Amino acid sequence: MDKRIVQLSIGELLAGSARYVIPMYQRNYAWDEGEITQLIVDVIDAMAADGADKVRDYYIGSLVVFPRGGAGRPAFEVIDGQQRLTTLSLLASWLRKKLPGELEGLDGAWIDFESRPRSQRALAAIWAATGADDDPIKDQDARAAASTAILNGYRLIQKIVPLKFEERGITLDRFATFLRRHVQIMRVEVPAETDLNHYFEVMNNRGEQLEKHEVLKARLLKVLQDIADETERRQSQACLHRVWEACANMEKYVQTAFSSERRTQLFGDDWDAFQVGNFDELAAALAGSVASDQGHDEQSLNQIISSRPPVPDRSDATGGDESPERFNSVIDFPNFLLHVLRVSLGADIPLDDKRLLDTFRKHVLKPTAPADPIGRVKQFAFDLLRCKYLYDHYVIKREFARGTDGWSLKRLKCGHDGTANRAARSRYVNTFGEDGADEGGNRRILMLLAAFHVSTPTLAYKHWLGAALHYLFTAERIEARAYLAHLESVAKAFFFDRFVAEEPAEYEEIVFVRKGACQARRDNVDVERLRHWLSFPNIRNNFVFNYLDYLLWCKASDGKTKRHEFTFRSSVEHHYPQTPLPGIAPLDRPTLDTFGNLCLISHSKNSRLSNFTPTAKKELKQGDFDSIKEYLMMQHAPWNADSIAAHEQQMLDVLLSSLDED
Repeated sequence: MDKRIVQLSIGELLAGSARYVIPMYQRNYAWDEGEITQLIVDVIDAMAADGADKVRDYYIGSLVVFPRGGAGRPAFEVIDGQQRLTTLSLLASWLRKKLPGELEGLDGAWIDFESRPRSQRALAAIWAATGADDDPIKDQDARAAASTAILNGYRLIQKIVPLKFEERGITLDRFATFLRRHVQIMRVEVPAETDLNHYFEVMNNRGEQLEKHEVLKARLLKVLQDIADETERRQSQACLHRVWEACANMEKYVQTAFSSERRTQLFGDDWDAFQVGNFDELAAALAGSVASDQGHDEQSLNQIISSRPPVPDRSDATGGDESPERFNSVIDFPNFLLHVLRVSLGADIPLDDKRLLDTFRKHVLKPTAPADPIGRVKQFAFDLLRCKYLYDHYVIKREFARGTDGWSLKRLKCGHDGTANRAARSRYVNTFGEDGADEGGNRRILMLLAAFHVSTPTLAYKHWLGAALHYLFTAERIEARAYLAHLESVAKAFFFDRFVAEEPAEYEEIVFVRKGACQARRDNVDVERLRHWLSFPNIRNNFVFNYLDYLLWCKASDGKTKRHEFTFRSSVEHHYPQTPLPGIAPLDRPTLDTFGNLCLISHSKNSRLSNFTPTAKKELKQGDFDSIKEYLMMQHAPWNADSIAAHEQQMLDVLLSSLDED
């Protein structure tokens, strides 16, 4: 565990012995009503999250500091976080005046504004004043000599806090106790030899605080610090660090984060099979690998703040066709961590990265959770690496290569030259079957995964990914036919049991209880209710269109529809316009809103073409189409109530026939 990263409660921060210096190169205090209100509301929201009878810690951000030499009281130069630090000091001063005797030990004298006497005088006067609701500096000359911005910050606290307490029904003493004991800040101490100019460049480019997943890593490492045996402790912490860094870059295949030797140990001779069986085997395989793979034996603060993943050993990696921009992931690392926790526990975990720290506290870090914390952290580290391997090989990515881009479903494979030195060059091939003929059903799996993905762009609702990972994680063997069958079953369950059901099934029930099984059968589907939930504006999710397009693509025989690719389209279009141009007869509302007259197109095209007739839309698009359903609608001439009804029946038959397929 890096001892330069310390988690402090606000009480520990404000009552500590350390002195914090705000250097001259830092900008003046500049927080106004918006930032101060947000900080106070965030703390109040954290208090109310689990109810009055439950108290949980709340992470408020980070304070990046540089150690300054000198005898006596330790001193830190504040590199990042001085706005938050100053605001917390002002808030603590106000609370101490409102609750005399209950916040003893809190002291504002530990902040020094270097070469800014006006700021220093203002903060000192505020802490020395006795009346919480009075002007902290009554003397006009003294007020003129003090920082206006810091005085303004204090006055805003005097105004905002009582107002928010009244709005939220929060008592002063409860807020003060929560702030002092349960609001946490991460103090990140950069090494004394750090090139601060480089740090400022990194931080200016990034423009944000230490991220929650970085804090989570520090907390997991802290749990492993309690391992009694020194060798096991060091190996376990090194293993967690190594796995975390290898998995954090979602754009790269996890094997590329290891040297060739380690890849063979972890992923076999071809680098496309997961070889280790548990955390102990993983730790043993990685023993000593941190230094040999990446040239360092512990995570530096530079890596934490810049969030730059370790540079992989690519001396034999990809035949020159590997670049950081080649693959784009469909999910980011914090949300991936939640998916891994879900499949690891087989439980309903909220996919909300704002609750990342609290979710892991509850299910992994909390001492009262099942099993021991050390064992849980080890298991999660092992599951993280395994899930990243499964994700890389069996979930789509967006691939940019040779001047083109598109969805890909590929695995990283080592190519041998037959010599003892294994001068190998890795390459990306179809996950199921080699490049060329799609004998393994690779394209069909890719298309269905793409249909899922473009239907739910919001990360917190990618339940299809949870269903895919849960299957991959629990399957004894992963074969194309079985994987496709599972995904198609999940698609049918999402469509029939949730999106068009009178009583929608929960995602968790479908994924974790039913294991993706669809309960609907063709003989128990109420067709009229199906028509209702597919009509405008009753459609619950755009997946109803994309699933239909997938089924149509599977049945397509012409090259034009077979070349269709799923893209993000968010607008439900009435093919026959709701408000036609002058001179065009309108259709009745029920016919207009029926599924037969609807298709999914891009928002820009919807706004541009919405009032045109179907014939004009077809001519203006010049053979282009957003969806296969729209393409089929364009083949009808004329497009009227009869053709709408006929097309709808055809589409319903396609959807219902999917329930007959095994």
